[in-house]
Parts: sequence; structure tokens; C-alpha cells
Amino acid sequence: MRNRLGTFGLIVPSIAQCAAGAALAWVVAVHLLGHARPLFAPIAVMICVGVGLGQRLRRLVELVVGVSLGVGIGDLLVSWIGSGPWQMALVIALAMGVAGLLNSGELFISQVGSSAVLVTMVVPGEDAGGLDRMIDALTGGVVGIAAVALLPASPLTIAGKHLSGVLDAFSTVLEQAADAIEKGDMDLAAEALERGRRTQTSVEELTAALANSKEIIRISPLRWHHRARLARYETAAVPVDLALRNARVLVRRTLAALGESSPPPAALAESLREVSEAALLLQLELAAGREPMLARQALLAVAARERPKNLGFSANVTIAQLRSIAVDLLQATGMDHDTASAALTPLNEPA
Repeated sequence: MRNRLGTFGLIVPSIAQCAAGAALAWVVAVHLLGHARPLFAPIAVMICVGVGLGQRLRRLVELVVGVSLGVGIGDLLVSWIGSGPWQMALVIALAMGVAGLLNSGELFISQVGSSAVLVTMVVPGEDAGGLDRMIDALTGGVVGIAAVALLPASPLTIAGKHLSGVLDAFSTVLEQAADAIEKGDMDLAAEALERGRRTQTSVEELTAALANSKEIIRISPLRWHHRARLARYETAAVPVDLALRNARVLVRRTLAALGESSPPPAALAESLREVSEAALLLQLELAAGREPMLARQALLAVAARERPKNLGFSANVTIAQLRSIAVDLLQATGMDHDTASAALTPLNEPA
């Protein structure tokens, strides 16, 4: 329930934008433009604003073009063949077929089809013409963009929530791997690996959240002062994704090493916990709007540690992955790749 409420809190501003914008678009279309039934004005607001993450400006263009194409094809065919179930099926098939040839976007094709349905079945012969519907869609889209600009959600809250989810998952995977090494528990390592494999959706949601946050800042002058802090989240996003991928490889090799004659050393568990704590420090410092110096210092301490000797193959691979993770997270703190790599203790030359 707490997770649900937390997610709901993120979409409350979008719900408010949809509700207020839809009502305003209807009023503008009816009282200023003189359209009796401006169905597409409030619909355009809801599609343009949405309650999820997406590209609103592209939605607006696809909406207007899609509605215009659907209405045009629908009006043309209905004037020839009339309306009814088979006419509706024919109009939908032809309209969406033409849309698919012009643009493979899901929103574009669905808008063409839904516009054709309304022309064919809702109020045949009495509804507004195609030009009026196009104007209604444009009106709703403009009102939707204005709602985003004047009633903006917090881009830092959106980005921070999703990055925290990824870093929490990453930290948990490393903690479980550390417990598995200390206890020699292959089942616990397998559980950590399975948890790590379930995190890719969170990474994809983070990417979408950053795109949405960046768009809010671009549209809304009220959020322009958040650009510098959002840039830190953008800097961290790709390296954190790489660190999580490396963590999955690390846990997989840990699982293999636990079945070998030379299991991972107990000191490795301590290093995993230090990296896990550094990830949480990174999360806290970014949320507070600070340069993540504490996280960087913790990671540099791990990177400078001497590498254990006389290990088995899988244990060596595990330590190599930990080194890669340290470099990834140092980059997430804002350090460039060469400087982060140089912080690692040099590998011993083979005899």
C-alpha cells in the first residue's frame, strides 16, 4: 500500500492538469470557437498531458494530424456508403491502414482509428466537420501544454523517486551477495541474482522519468531553476544502469564461486557492503541537491584497496566486476571515466 500511495503521489499533478485542462478546453471550444460538441478538445488535453511519462509535444502533433486524417477519411467514406457496423469496420480498416503506411506510432494510428469511429457511428450526419475537429484537437493540445507549464509536477520528485528505486534495488542485490559470501549460501546468492534480473524495468522507468522531467523543465518557467539539479540525475542515470548490469554479472559469478574449491574471500563481502552503502549515500546526496562527495570518497576507498591474491577463477571475475562497479558509480558522482579508472589499484603483473 505504501508503494501504491507513493506512486499515486507522483501522478496527482497530472490528474489535476487533466481535469482542469479538459474543462478549460471545453469552455474555450464552446464559448470562444462556437463548437456545439467539441469532443476532441478535452480528449486532446488528456492525451497530451497523460498520467504517465512521455513526449507531450510529439503527442500533440500526432494527435492533430491523426484526428484530421481519421475525420477526413471517415467523412469521405460515410458520404459514399452511409453508416452501420460493416461500414464502421471498413472505415476503421482503411483509416488505420493509411495511418500505418504514413507513421508507425501507436498514438497516431489509434487516433486515426478512433476519429473514424466517431465520424461513422456516434452522430452520423450531424457532427462537426473535419476542420472543426482539427481545431478542437489543437485547442485541447495547446491547453494541455499550458496546464503542464502553469500547473507543473515536480521534475526532481519524479526523477528522484525512480533513481532511488534503482539504487535501492542495486544496494539490496549487493547486500544479499555479501550475506551469501559470508554464509557460503548458494540459495541466497541465487535469490540475489533473481532480484537483480527483475530490476531492468526500474531502469527503463527511470529513463522515461528523466525524459518527462526534462520536458517539464523545458515547458514550465516555474521549474527552470531545477535544471542544474536535474543535470546531476541525468549524469548518474547511465552509470547507475551500467553498475546494475555489472552487479548482475557479479552475483552470477559469486554463485559459481560458492560451488568451487576456492570460494570468494570474506573481505569481498565487506567491500560489497561498502559499495552498497556508497550507492545509498549517492541517493541521499542527490536528493538533497548536493555534489555527491561523500559517496565519491567511499567509492575511492574501495577502488584503492589491494586486490586479494590466489583466488579461483569465479572469485577473480567477481572482484573484477566489483572494480567495474566502482568505476561506474564514480562516474555517477560526476567523475570522468579516465579519472575513475585511474583510481583503481593497478592489477598485479602475471609471473
